[in-house]
Amino acid sequence: MELPKKTIPGSYGTPFFGSIADRIDYFYKQGADLFFKTRMEKYGSTVFRSNIGPGPFISKDSRVIVLLDAVSFPILFDTSKVEKRDVLTGTYLPSVSFTGGYRMLAYLDPSEPRHKLFKRYFLSLLASKHSEFVPLFRSSMSRLFTELEDGLSCDNNGKQKGGVPFSDLNEKMSLNFLYNLFFDGLGPEGSVLRTDWAPKFFDLWLFFQLSPLMTLGLPKFLNPLEDLILHTFRLPPFLLRSEYKKFYMAVNDASASVLDEMEKLGISRDEACHNLIFLMVFNAFGGMKTAFPVLLKWVGTAGKDLHHRLADEIRGIVEAEGGLTLASLEKMRLTKSVVYEALRIEPPVQFQYGHAKEDMVIRSHDAAYEIKKGEMILGYQPFATRDPRVFKKAEEFVGDRFMGEEGERLLKYVYWSNGREVDNPTPGDKQCPGKNLVMTMCRVMLAEFFLRYDTFEVDVGVLPTGASVTFKSLTKTSRSHN
Repeated sequence: MELPKKTIPGSYGTPFFGSIADRIDYFYKQGADLFFKTRMEKYGSTVFRSNIGPGPFISKDSRVIVLLDAVSFPILFDTSKVEKRDVLTGTYLPSVSFTGGYRMLAYLDPSEPRHKLFKRYFLSLLASKHSEFVPLFRSSMSRLFTELEDGLSCDNNGKQKGGVPFSDLNEKMSLNFLYNLFFDGLGPEGSVLRTDWAPKFFDLWLFFQLSPLMTLGLPKFLNPLEDLILHTFRLPPFLLRSEYKKFYMAVNDASASVLDEMEKLGISRDEACHNLIFLMVFNAFGGMKTAFPVLLKWVGTAGKDLHHRLADEIRGIVEAEGGLTLASLEKMRLTKSVVYEALRIEPPVQFQYGHAKEDMVIRSHDAAYEIKKGEMILGYQPFATRDPRVFKKAEEFVGDRFMGEEGERLLKYVYWSNGREVDNPTPGDKQCPGKNLVMTMCRVMLAEFFLRYDTFEVDVGVLPTGASVTFKSLTKTSRSHN
């Protein structure tokens, strides 16, 4: 059907001041969802112009074209039309001083030769570890369950303890899994990788790079101070330099075989080590910090009916297959659907960016719009994947949404991995190289939960990095599991 061509609505406002006004709305007055919703309603369009933070001083240009529907959003996956150079964090670019002076894979455009070199290697590295995913992750999960149960146990007077925050347990579990997956070993007992400081430093390293894109949820009277510190000036990399060097040396020692292979490809050992740290911490650890709480938030609040259905499916298939394996995970249709639905309704990465490589026309449900070469495009994924013209009850968590033929047809509108769920990452695109690993880990997490427990209760909240989950109760099953 031929769509009417329209001019992209919206305005950037007065230079400098328009950007500041939008920044204040985005971070402090409205928040992301309301910021985009009010403008979508004002312009009567899911495509419009706006500024996006952090704006002046930190960003050279805050002007973007916003895409909020499932039809227009995928233009950001087409690297023949959209350049992805230095746009991982949008209009703001962290200093390369955080990463040894190198631009990391995530900031490279596929047209750059080193992009294919690095991504091809990381895809092959993950493929070589394929058979280790499930046993390594199950081992890491078992420790989390022990600590979770201890935290929920009664004190000496028989009184139930308070809830157990999931974030700290998740960070320890995630690092344990990643260390065992990527490294030859953690070195001597005194290695900095073994310390409780490791997850705290990685959090700090991530925060220093991403702080201009965050708000901390402080009392309103502190908003001007926060805006000055986080959104007006960059946090200086030199404050982390000495500590980062300690972790760099530890990773360099612990990942000798991986770095040897990368050297054979013509990558310097120094650049390879910085990229491995970035892959493990920024991509993998940062992703696990976000994705797992989201999964447990939505499953935990879905209620006992879904819990019982998941438990029945998981236990039945594990018993029939003789254990929890990659093959048995593939047969768990409800479990897979629940993971897809959690990633649809609250994608771990909310934004995708790109610069138009040429003059082009994009299409929404209702109209076609011309974008000029060089203009920056922003896709806000939570709106695109909750598009009511694609998904029924789009704002609701529907665990079995992706089951059956109709459900499977909807998978092409699940975009959490910087690509369609029906596609797989290649060296020539920007889709997450760990996409399939993330899906496997999420399924294993659900399987492990419902092999051990019949149901659980959580309280949910919000952290600067995403969902906050606090466990309130666990009901253990009397059935044994493999």
